Amino acid sequence: MLKFAAAIEGLNDRIGRFTSWGILVLVVLQFAVVIQRYVFGVGFVWLQETITYVYASVFMLAAGFTLLRDGHVRVDIWYREASEKARALVDLLGALVFLWPVTGLLLFVAWPYVSRSFAILEGSRESGGLPLLYLLKGEILIFAAALALQGLARAIRAVAVLGNGETEEGAR
Repeated sequence: MLKFAAAIEGLNDRIGRFTSWGILVLVVLQFAVVIQRYVFGVGFVWLQETITYVYASVFMLAAGFTLLRDGHVRVDIWYREASEKARALVDLLGALVFLWPVTGLLLFVAWPYVSRSFAILEGSRESGGLPLLYLLKGEILIFAAALALQGLARAIRAVAVLGNGETEEGAR
């Protein structure tokens, strides 16, 4: 099972590293929009929408990577000082009680929303906008699935720590 957890983590790591380049793209695009608007006095709807698409993509696609790197917000009252088994128990309960119900609900609610968008190949409402809104909406499902899978990897590692005392470092 630890190999399965490592495979999930490897997938989220690759997705996160690839997606992180989106931040550079975002900065370049935003710089281009500012220069176009304030230096040349022109603007393009498709370019401004591209900024929104890239930002949303980075946020949604990197969520599993962020959980892998333990970068999500946590109220750390005692977690950092807690024992390995106590942290594993918190991680397991967090996945079971909070993460999976939320991602499951998100998948359940988003599926019809996304499938309708794909069925009509939904595009921008703005004239001159991007015709790819359905792809952006599809990332909602990837967002929820990546988080749920990373939660599964954390739960597997937590069970390993709780079951046989294997430390997280040794399980990786």
